[in-house]
This record gives sequence, C-alpha cells and structure tokens, in this order.
Amino acid sequence: MSVPDHRPDHVPDHRPRLPDHRPGVGLIGAGAIARSAHLPAYAAWGVPVVAVASRRPADARALAGRFGVPVVHDDVAALLADPRVELVDLATGPAGRLDLVEAAVGAGKHVLAQKPLLVDPTELPRLSRVLDDAARRGVRVAVNQNGRWAPAWRLATLLARDGAIGDVVGVTHLHDKPLPPLAGTPFDDVPHMLLTDYLVHWLDITRCWLEGARVTTVSAHDSRVPGQPDDARNPWQATVHVGCDTGATAVIRVVGDAATRSGGCPFWVHGTRGTLRGSVLLGSDALELDRGATRTRYALDGQWFTDGFAGAMGELMSAVAEDREPEHSAAHVVATVRLALAARDSAESGGAPVHPDRLVLTRPGEPASRIAGTVA
Repeated sequence: MSVPDHRPDHVPDHRPRLPDHRPGVGLIGAGAIARSAHLPAYAAWGVPVVAVASRRPADARALAGRFGVPVVHDDVAALLADPRVELVDLATGPAGRLDLVEAAVGAGKHVLAQKPLLVDPTELPRLSRVLDDAARRGVRVAVNQNGRWAPAWRLATLLARDGAIGDVVGVTHLHDKPLPPLAGTPFDDVPHMLLTDYLVHWLDITRCWLEGARVTTVSAHDSRVPGQPDDARNPWQATVHVGCDTGATAVIRVVGDAATRSGGCPFWVHGTRGTLRGSVLLGSDALELDRGATRTRYALDGQWFTDGFAGAMGELMSAVAEDREPEHSAAHVVATVRLALAARDSAESGGAPVHPDRLVLTRPGEPASRIAGTVA
C-alpha cells in the first residue's frame, strides 16, 4: 500500500467541523447518553435540536426542559412526521435500532445512529436494503462512532493518512482505566458485551488506522477476573488480535476494572517510518509523533466526551451540505460491525481464530461492495 509524502510542517485540523447550514435535529431517546453527551455537545457547538421523543415521555420532557428543546413528541411517528426535523439522532439501545433507521429513512430523514450499528449478522441483508432505499431518497445514514473524533485519535488518523509514519505495521491499545458501571445494567445482559459493544470504538478506530488492508484473522478471548462481583455476569477481561494480509496486526486489551485514578487508554500506531503514541480519556489525552531524530508532541483541542459527539454530528451535517457520503457512513462502519462479530465468534469458541470472508478495510469515500458480502 502506497502512502503520501508527509509534510512535517503540516498539522491537520482535528477539531469538529460543522457547516453553516445545520439541519434541524430530532432526538430519539432521552437516557443517560443523551443527557451526558449528545445534548451537551450540541449545545456547545450550536447544533439545533428541535424535537425529542422517548418511550418514557417523562424523561423526554425533563430532557427538553433542561436543554431548551422546544418540542416533545408523544411517539417516534410524530417526531418523524415533524417537518422541522431534517436529521434524526438515534440515542437508543441496540434493540430495534435497525427498525428506527428504516423508519427514519422512509420518512426522508438523514440519520445518525448510535453504535453498535448491528449485533445480529442476519440483519446485514436488511441493512443493505435500507441503505439502498436511503440512496434512492437522497438521505445519508451515519453511525455515531464518536471515538473517531476523540482529539488524539482523530489527529492520529489524519497524520497516518498524511503519511507521517509510512505504512502501518501495528496498532496496540491498552485499557488502563476503570470500567463503567456494568453489573445490574442492561449492558450486563448483552453476551460478550466488551467485544460486541464497549470495545466497538477501539475496533473502529483501529480499522481506520489499518485502511487499505484485508482482515485475514480475528482472535478474541474474554474471561472473568479476580475480584469480579458474582452479580457482574459479563466477563471483565477481553483481548482481541487482528491480522491483515499486509502483515500488519492489531491488539486491543482490557485487563478488567483497573484499580487506578491516574490511568487512561494509551495507544501506539507503529509504521515503517515512525510511530504515533498517545492516550485518550481520564484527562490522559496526548499525542506525539516519533519520526527519525524528531519527536513532536501536539497540542490537542477538546475531549472525546463531549467533542467527539459534535464531530460525528458535524461530519454528517457537512456530508449533507456537500452532497457526499459521510466518513462514518453506515456502509463504511459495517466493517467495524463484522470485526466485532468475528471477535464474539472467536470468544465463543475459546479463542479459536475466525477468518472473515473478504473483509476489506476501505478508506472513507472509496467504493463499497455489497454489505452482505464484501463490505467497506
């Protein structure tokens, strides 16, 4: 894979980018992620949220009152029929997510769907049909892979694409922080939750750094850890290994509920000409480029929570304004879905390698093949 010549004096802009015209947003879902991330990000970056609906109307009213959303709809159908809503933000759990995407597309609305896009591989053909319908209607469907706009991860992506480290040799992630509350939450009911939900952000950014390669093998193992409470049903340890036809590899490691207050999530992207090393979360945000005799440490602007959410929304709005596919289009993110499903299948078989069929990690904007077969 050829890479461009890196210009050492060029530092790509890693901040969220929003267009001048910002479509009216209808929010579906009024849970914790909407309260703590979606709406705070939109308020800070001037995203117009014009309506909200939730299966718990009281939560929708409380959210609207807190953030000044002018309209609360009694149900999803009413929100989708609202002419002020041009773009639908799905801040809901994975159950029924594709139903909501299909309904929004049918109503002619652009869609930003929370991750993971899918957890059931049998839904891939249906997703393909929904995206074909979206293309016919001229609407865009994106996935809220907001980690792509975590400042350190975003700048690492842009530098890698700029040729700063040459060809990527390997990607390494370590989750050196406490886990979020899991026991007693709906997440604890999701089989292999770390692999199929929580680590989707790490899998997604890894695929961005391995662009141009074909995945040949995925191995994963998850297990309970010492001290894990009996009522925490899901494993708290997970390790994923990805191998590619280029020889590049990736490793993602969650050791458990790390007992630390000063951790973060360090990462390394090693290339043939240099190394990017950095960290995200818990205030550890940092990125440096180690190339030749020079080490460059970059000043980062913002935080994953909540600027990453503004980045995901801004990219979709920009794509709508510029009549193009967004970088995090559903068709592009399906490769991330397939990585997570392969990791789950490997863990189910005790860590045996899974060999995905024609899983090519194309770059955003490159032609994507049929979702049910070869995918971007």
